[in-house]
Amino acid sequence: MPDPTPPAIRRGGTDDVATVLALMDRATEWLVSIGRADQWGTEPHSTNPRRIAQIEGFARGGGLWIAEAGGTAVGALSVGEALPYVAPADEPELYVQLLISDRSSPVRGVGAALLAHARGLAASSGVGLLRLDCFAGGEGALVRYYERQGFTRGEAFTVAQPDRDWPGRILTLRL
Repeated sequence: MPDPTPPAIRRGGTDDVATVLALMDRATEWLVSIGRADQWGTEPHSTNPRRIAQIEGFARGGGLWIAEAGGTAVGALSVGEALPYVAPADEPELYVQLLISDRSSPVRGVGAALLAHARGLAASSGVGLLRLDCFAGGEGALVRYYERQGFTRGEAFTVAQPDRDWPGRILTLRL
């Protein structure tokens, strides 16, 4: 049964890297199970040196946040500067570098709670623009999720992968 209690959100750190990678591994398993291996591939993130280094960088950068319910991590958020494959904004912004929730958790609304936290962080720092990018394949399901969260569809882009081009979309939210 879904749990309507919102998760607690706390600042993350380097001790949370394995937890975030485990959340990503579970998300990848779920994506594969619904036929969306093109979003994150099929391999675990917890064994990928590049992904481990990325999450460690998010943790060291101070923008990592962990959503918990009953002492268990049910989601993670990282905010900071735009990722290298994204064109920079022409105004100050806060960029959602990572948003992940545990689909197996009974807690619902974790992603929305983390995005609300990101909006609060941007507002408290005087930034008027919150941006993110996401996978634009899969009939645009993830793009539509972010639009339901108040974001506006922006430019499309692709990131070259060894075996294909990864389709992405920028989304923006004005505060």
